[in-house]
Amino acid sequence: MESDFINITAENLADEHLCCIIRSKKPHQGIEAKKKWLSERLKEGHVFRKLNEKAVVFIEYAPLETAWVPIIGGNYYYLYCLWVSGSHKRKGYGKSLMEYCLADAKRKGKSGVCMLGAQKQKAWLSDQAFAKKFGFKVVDTTDYGYDLLALSFDGTLPNFTQRVKNPEIENKELTIYHDMQCPYICQNVERVKKYCEQNGVPVSFIQVDTLQKAKELPCVFNNWSVFYKGKFETVNLLDAASLSRILKK
Repeated sequence: MESDFINITAENLADEHLCCIIRSKKPHQGIEAKKKWLSERLKEGHVFRKLNEKAVVFIEYAPLETAWVPIIGGNYYYLYCLWVSGSHKRKGYGKSLMEYCLADAKRKGKSGVCMLGAQKQKAWLSDQAFAKKFGFKVVDTTDYGYDLLALSFDGTLPNFTQRVKNPEIENKELTIYHDMQCPYICQNVERVKKYCEQNGVPVSFIQVDTLQKAKELPCVFNNWSVFYKGKFETVNLLDAASLSRILKK
């Protein structure tokens, strides 16, 4: 089965699809932004491994020291995403990808692998139940429904930054933190901008474009986090209905 997969490299990045949004020839702003972001991360040991066909089957992880998440800990891998979708489910691909990540971590002398989870499963996040089958355990929590899971090889553990524990900001208007790791972000930024312009809603977009900004985030999720009236609201992408619900609070 290992021969069915391919790792993204600096050499093949321009030609390979990135799974989340599959396109053949049609340009896509989000994909180009992700490829630009990924081209820099590959130099830092970031791994993007996928099924070698047009399918949503992939794993993405990086050394925790350079992972764009508000999590700290020595010598870990951070697992951003493990996703198997559609007709490719229940064929052992998820198991194979996780085993590859764990074996890679041990081969590189890592202390373990960690990942973000939610007490109520979120669409963005890899399945906690699946991870726990491999020995992952909850090692840190927030008061707003998110967990840090880790599989430790040497007894050391990572943790959330203290900033994450209290997800409040000074800005009271609609505020969205986002980066360019996910191909869906660009189009959602434009959708929210349009809605806010049409409805006279003040909005601030804060692009997380450096590792330092990511480590200092006031919330658990780096790709997309929404605040309103200074309070954390959601990591979900927003349509008109969800925006309206938030703004009525």
